[in-house]
Amino acid sequence: METLILVFLTSFIVVLYSTPSLIKVAVLKRLIDAPSEERKIHKRSVPTIGGIIIFAGTLFSYALWYNINDLIYYEKIFRSVTEFKLLIATSLILFFVGVKDDIIGTAPVKKLFAHIVVALILVLMGNLRITGLHGIFGISEIPYWGSVFLSIFTYVVVVNAFNLIDGVDGLAAGVGFIASTAFGTWFIFAGEYPYAALSFALAGALFGFLIFNFSPAKIFMGDSGSLIIGMFICVLAIKLIEYPIDGLDHYWIQISKPVYVIAALIYPLLDTLRVFIIRAIKGQSPFTADRNHIHHKILDSHYNHAQTVTIIYTFTLVTIGATLTTYFFPMPTIGLLLVLLTSAVFLYWVIAHNKRKAHHQKPRTTENRRS
Repeated sequence: METLILVFLTSFIVVLYSTPSLIKVAVLKRLIDAPSEERKIHKRSVPTIGGIIIFAGTLFSYALWYNINDLIYYEKIFRSVTEFKLLIATSLILFFVGVKDDIIGTAPVKKLFAHIVVALILVLMGNLRITGLHGIFGISEIPYWGSVFLSIFTYVVVVNAFNLIDGVDGLAAGVGFIASTAFGTWFIFAGEYPYAALSFALAGALFGFLIFNFSPAKIFMGDSGSLIIGMFICVLAIKLIEYPIDGLDHYWIQISKPVYVIAALIYPLLDTLRVFIIRAIKGQSPFTADRNHIHHKILDSHYNHAQTVTIIYTFTLVTIGATLTTYFFPMPTIGLLLVLLTSAVFLYWVIAHNKRKAHHQKPRTTENRRS
């Protein structure tokens, strides 16, 4: 436990003390995001390469405190080192793709290709894949080909989901912090300290970054940050889902692992699903940028950035809390339905609140025009 505290503090301190220098360099080199498009909601130029320091802080802390001394079996040591090696290699791919996109831009198809390459490496070489639904809808095991397809699809969706929600100050970093902390806590109870260390290395980096990214943001994470967060979170999510229940205590055995993961990632998954459905109905590309995200709807309801992300943080925490209550009725399908019901209530509140604000605003606009 003491080591995990050091992991968190190390990445937090690295990001906290390095970010001001990164902001100065970004401003001097004009590596900034100017509000040149109508859909953009910031009103001033902001540095947009914060992902560099998130990646550096997370990787430095995780590598510094990476410890296999407690692994006494050769198979576990070999697996741990192999996963560590693949994690470094694949994160570097996404990091450089993100940096290129932040500086000169990258076509969506090229980014998608990079996501698929990373997913193939992790699934086929690292065997980091979802092998079944673990009781949801009564399904446990799935065929190997179905496992590979589902795992690759999960990587692509989760990585892009974090990329898509990076539209409000502090949103992607805050949701990533909550998810990584939730996963880290679970791994502590499971006794899986290597992945608890990765969780808290990421959590510490994101917490330090939030100090500069919370509204009003002094720096954005850019694709170099959101892609890395999405990848690390996805790896942790799959490891959690596939972790054997032998080492868990009675309470955590009763909590469905897939449902717990979905609850921690509920906002990016919900927002991505909603946006892609709307774009498909309109006949648009799913990668077309717009202002139709849930966080935009909340902003349009006359909430500011800080209030918007606080609402979304609360929604995420409530959903995770609702999942923990499934201890009293340990049926995975019911747990999933509870998460979906919580999401439906939240989405209904957002849309209804947005329409109500628009309705009250319309008469005032007409009246102003008459005057």
